[in-house]
Amino acid sequence: MNITSHIQDLLYRYECVVLPGFGAFLSQKQSAYIDNDSNEFYPPKKLISFNRQLIKNDGLLVNYIAEVEAVKYNVASNMIQEFVYDLENSLQNESKAELANIGKFYLDSEDKLQFEPFTQINFLTQSFGLDSFKTTAVQREVYKQQVEELEEKAPLLFTPEKRSSKILRYAAIGLIAIGISSFAGLNIYSSQVSKHNIAEQQEAESKLQEQIQQATFVIDNPLPAVTFEVEKQSGNYHIVAGAFRVEENAEKKVKELREEGHKARLIGANKYGLHQVVYSSHQTRREAINKLYEVKRSNEGAWLLVQEL
Repeated sequence: MNITSHIQDLLYRYECVVLPGFGAFLSQKQSAYIDNDSNEFYPPKKLISFNRQLIKNDGLLVNYIAEVEAVKYNVASNMIQEFVYDLENSLQNESKAELANIGKFYLDSEDKLQFEPFTQINFLTQSFGLDSFKTTAVQREVYKQQVEELEEKAPLLFTPEKRSSKILRYAAIGLIAIGISSFAGLNIYSSQVSKHNIAEQQEAESKLQEQIQQATFVIDNPLPAVTFEVEKQSGNYHIVAGAFRVEENAEKKVKELREEGHKARLIGANKYGLHQVVYSSHQTRREAINKLYEVKRSNEGAWLLVQEL
């Protein structure tokens, strides 16, 4: 079984994939851009990074392996532990380790773990099929010089700087004639439009007066205005507190978090049938990250879930 391929599958769908006991792979969207030095266009992509501090099992990778490999949860958990053990041994013996299509780890001169992602794979599904390509700069001055050289040999004039003043005089006379005729036609048209607008306005006012005379309004006891203040959680960025197989346990967790002052709620069951409880939901990724740092002080297992639009 290849744990690396399962991590790769999850990176296409989630922004945080935790490898329990080792660290977490994080992804951040990068917009399309053009390299001014090489004139190369790059499509949008996900930038992969690694966080050594996030090692607590959030259930995402284990549940995914258990479902795909058709094994029990504890068996999948043991498989991940063996995989992490092999990674640690490789780093200790060879000072490096590699995850295919994701990146490679190595120890620097101070024995600190460093991660270098592979750039050949784009984990952003919206950019599927897009690749980088080079563009060529437009050589305007070169083309203009070539045209001027042709003009010296040919009787026709192509460039704007060398056009005959006689053509400009003819053009000016034509513009004056067109302007005079257009002004006369505009006066006739404006007069017709004004007459039509006045007639339509009179007819509309007549109909309005007739409807007002036929209408009767009776308001004996006007009702007071009622204002409801409803706080609605919205956003595609959710801070997940946990996922429960039994819905009653999930509801108890929501009640506990609300008593602690969080805006907790249920966001439904995921594809594994687990009922997800969130601390809060947010409109932007930055707000969600700030909240995640806050709740991790009391719950290291909290993680960020991004729902696709």
